[in-house]
Amino acid sequence: MSTDWGPVIVSTVLFILLSPGLLFQLPARTRVVAFGNVGTSGISILVHSILFFAILTILIIAIGIHIHAA
Repeated sequence: MSTDWGPVIVSTVLFILLSPGLLFQLPARTRVVAFGNVGTSGISILVHSILFFAILTILIIAIGIHIHAA
């Protein structure tokens, strides 16, 4: 029986890349986008959550990324 690791790997990578303030923050406190800012806000968390859900849905359901382990 093989296990589909595609959703797990894609979710983990997106979670790391879309963590607010790690690579970028959208919206930032003083600008629209801030890069490398470690601070965050509630609005930024909401925007990054919506981006995470949208990109994950496109990659897993629409494109259908599957990684099977034996």
